[in-house]
Amino acid sequence: MVRQTLVYAGPGGPFEGVAVWDDGVAHPRPAVLVLPNVFGAKDADVEKAEDLARLGYVALVADVYGQGKRTLAGDPDYARYMEELNADRGLLRERLAASLQALAGLAMVETGRIAAVGFCFGGKCVLDMARGGLPILGGVSFHGVYDRPDLPADAPITARLLVCHGWDDPLCPPEATAALAQELTERGADWQLHAYGHAGHAFTDRSRVQSLNPAIAYEPKADRRSWQAMTAFLAELFA
Repeated sequence: MVRQTLVYAGPGGPFEGVAVWDDGVAHPRPAVLVLPNVFGAKDADVEKAEDLARLGYVALVADVYGQGKRTLAGDPDYARYMEELNADRGLLRERLAASLQALAGLAMVETGRIAAVGFCFGGKCVLDMARGGLPILGGVSFHGVYDRPDLPADAPITARLLVCHGWDDPLCPPEATAALAQELTERGADWQLHAYGHAGHAFTDRSRVQSLNPAIAYEPKADRRSWQAMTAFLAELFA
């Protein structure tokens, strides 16, 4: 596997991501944009990118906060960068577009064949990319957040979507999940929802194995099953 730091421009940038690919493959191939959780890009996201590269894709861990802007779980103001973008979903969309453009510009990426996957806040980012008509073929939201942006939403959603949801997620109770399903249906999206019982928010986050809050904790069965679902989804998407 090759890891390459990629610094790219965008509104409020520069931004710093990490691209990963298998240099044993000579031809261009499909690509996946990896969108991190509330803390921003970190080693765990690069590991996800490596797993995607092993499946045959080029992966880029995106940065929507800005170079050097990261937080840690123990930081009392850990959500500050996320909240800035939650308050300006138009700016978030522009930064997602910049990340997508940076990935599309890599020589080993097959033109027009890009998907996105995201975790927690990154799951919201995937949904916002689809809502905004950014040029992805499809996206996967892992324990994302489902609130709609306060932006025009007239055009159909053309990106295919897989939503992997922990049924006990306190951030997205059943009524929020049903509202997302209604939104995607009304906008003509090709969507599917996988809900995992006895799983809450952050069910793919292995740093939360010892979480004191069972509603925001790693759940190995949901982690394994959602990754398998994503693998099948991407294989169909890029077939």
